[in-house]
Amino acid sequence: MDAYTLAAAGLPALGWALHGGLLSRRLATARRDPLTGLHTRAGWTTRADHLLSKHPNALVLLVDLDDFKAVNDTHGHAAGDAVLTATADRLTTWCGRHGIAARLGGDEFAAIVTDPACTPGLFALRVALDEPVEHQGHVLPVSASVGHCHRDHLPVPSLTDALSAADAAMYAAKGHGRRNNTR
Repeated sequence: MDAYTLAAAGLPALGWALHGGLLSRRLATARRDPLTGLHTRAGWTTRADHLLSKHPNALVLLVDLDDFKAVNDTHGHAAGDAVLTATADRLTTWCGRHGIAARLGGDEFAAIVTDPACTPGLFALRVALDEPVEHQGHVLPVSASVGHCHRDHLPVPSLTDALSAADAAMYAAKGHGRRNNTR
């Protein structure tokens, strides 16, 4: 086989390798939120479902920023982006090595931790999420409602049921003064 034949045979393989690499990068990008770097809903759901099934102590959280629209309306979208980024960082830090966080969309976040005892606790999370964010000389108020569900409180450990329970807890916290919901 001469060099020309060998090169001609290798070109399609090289093309497919480059194409595969591009697709792989696009898929990885689609599973990460470009603003916060957190997993998107699709990327997080698969991993969270697996972690929930393997860890009997797992804790699922939903976080919703309170009055987030007011930040955007008053200070602009760049300020809102700063709040979203700070929230993502705070949630990721709280999860540590024992969990993963996601931005589900807008101002809604989720997380799962495999061992809640290895976190600073839910009260500490609420305190961290409620810290103001500084942006271009302004101190932006931040407030978040947090709902949670322990895997062992579910009759069947499914992510759908855990998210539904965390969602109900989050809205109960919003309706009854979220700072009172610290269990």
